[in-house]
Amino acid sequence: MAGQNAAPLLKVEGLKQYFRVSKSYTVKAVDNVSFEIYPGETYGLVGESGSGKSTIGRSVIRLYDPTAGKITFEGQDISGRLNHSQNNTLRTQMQMIFQDPYTSLNPRKNVGEILTEVLAIQHVGNRADWMNMALDIIEKVGLKPEHYYRYPHEFSGGQRQRIGIARALILHPEFVVCDEPVSALDVSVQSQIINLLLDLKEKENLSYLFIAHDIGVVRYISDRIGVMYLGYLFEECPTEELFRNPLHPYTKTLLSSVPVIDASGAAKKERTLIQGELPSPLSPPSGCVFRTRCPYAKPICAEQCPEKKDVGGGHHVMCHLYDE
Repeated sequence: MAGQNAAPLLKVEGLKQYFRVSKSYTVKAVDNVSFEIYPGETYGLVGESGSGKSTIGRSVIRLYDPTAGKITFEGQDISGRLNHSQNNTLRTQMQMIFQDPYTSLNPRKNVGEILTEVLAIQHVGNRADWMNMALDIIEKVGLKPEHYYRYPHEFSGGQRQRIGIARALILHPEFVVCDEPVSALDVSVQSQIINLLLDLKEKENLSYLFIAHDIGVVRYISDRIGVMYLGYLFEECPTEELFRNPLHPYTKTLLSSVPVIDASGAAKKERTLIQGELPSPLSPPSGCVFRTRCPYAKPICAEQCPEKKDVGGGHHVMCHLYDE
């Protein structure tokens, strides 16, 4: 597996991200989440909308100040408040590709201005070199030199996302958070963007945190997968291990939702249906937050949140079904 023998590039320990929405309510968007990402690795985060995936990405890249926990990047603690110089340095090493390629681009600036603005803010290179640096990354993401002077509204959704990727990579970061980068695109375009990300990963020596709700897409691009639900990381392991041997009941329901194309009708896929609605994050269930929808819930599930257990082979799960 990519980089597993090296020290982690990114290490998240006990991350909590809470948001106070009123005097009476606090949303625990992320609660006590821990994971590691190694050099050259793509770590996928999957789960329903509202599970906390994007919040983790924004916390890791320091768009949010973590409520609690520790985030270490290249051996340095970046979870505290950062001064202007530290923040600028971090921005050259960590970048983000956003979900909506239209709203994340400034409609008043053409592609060249969008890209060279990044270089100007970070004081990278000389002004005379900026255009050539922008044209270089434009070519790498599959666009043409004449696109330099065009505005975002003149492009298709897939082309706009390529511009977003170019903006993220023009500083040559080591680590990129991909926040549902293909969910707003047509299915035919999704595969093109995914393959582009894989190609750039190899050429630019990148590591990804890839966030999506489509577990099929996550399987294609990820080395390891973490399964999120209502702020908790329920299960994580190498990608093929997750599909071969899912342990958490919620993971099994996600895998059941993946369609199987079998014209002969010979394949019979057992379906694990999830019951009920996603609880409100304002008032999550006591104990295990999945218990109100779990077909295997036990009395202890209402009383105690399960702890993270190592079941071997890099496979971790949070579930009372695996209590010793």
